[in-house]
Amino acid sequence: MFPQQLTDPRVFEIARALLDGFDRHYKIFSETTAQAKKRFEQADWHGQQTAQRARIEFYDLRVDESVERLEQDYGASTLPMEVWHQIKLFYIGLLTGHKQPELAETFFNSVTIKILHRKYYRNDFIFVRPAVSTEYIDDEDEGTGGTFRAYYPTRENLRQMLKTIVESYELNLAFDDLDRDIGFVYEALLEQVGSVRLRTNFQIQVLNSLFFRNKGAYIVGKVVNGFRSLPFAIPILHNSKSRLYIDAALFGEDDLLALFSFARAYFMVYMPVPSAYVQFLRTLMPRKPRG
Repeated sequence: MFPQQLTDPRVFEIARALLDGFDRHYKIFSETTAQAKKRFEQADWHGQQTAQRARIEFYDLRVDESVERLEQDYGASTLPMEVWHQIKLFYIGLLTGHKQPELAETFFNSVTIKILHRKYYRNDFIFVRPAVSTEYIDDEDEGTGGTFRAYYPTRENLRQMLKTIVESYELNLAFDDLDRDIGFVYEALLEQVGSVRLRTNFQIQVLNSLFFRNKGAYIVGKVVNGFRSLPFAIPILHNSKSRLYIDAALFGEDDLLALFSFARAYFMVYMPVPSAYVQFLRTLMPRKPRG
């Protein structure tokens, strides 16, 4: 139940300070991730590894900063639990319209469990259960055109459409022979599609952002035909002449599960709305465990 009267007039300030801490974290995190494309183009592999390690440290730093701020400015550990309950309720209100509410809830928990005694680790004071749905959040109003792009090729222009998709990512480095590589992808896709009739809704959907890991960049998407969909990933690498080439064409859930199964090698992906990317990836890999 929402309180009719605040126990402490600083409740809103504290909730705002917590969300400011998360927003600062995600801004720095996103800026570092967005630079992955430039590092890939420049073959800055050391910089890519350094950024990967730094991203992991960012979170702990922002959590510690928020704990310190709440203690210094508000005496957070001395506040009555009634106040903490109200802080959480106001925090939920601040998440209305937020693009990363599920991550902001986790950040709230990370900060508060460093302040509260463990006997208060329940849903009145922390997010034991999600409070804000992420099901219909998208980033179309962020000027990015949404989470994914859809292309509607015919059999006649399928090869050219594949080239258009690759070029749409605007990598600032020339391919060694893009037409040759597209030919390989085209032939591999034809093996998957075969002589099946292309339905009215035949389309290729690709996520707007490239996925970067180690020395590779990956286009991730799916081919939709009728009620069937075919997940795929296209890895792009550097060759010995410092030019780009498409290394392979991975098709099917098994190939993508293998690609995303490396526990120690996380992808760097610019995601204004992480939940939208997660939901898209779940359609590609329904057997992948959540979490």
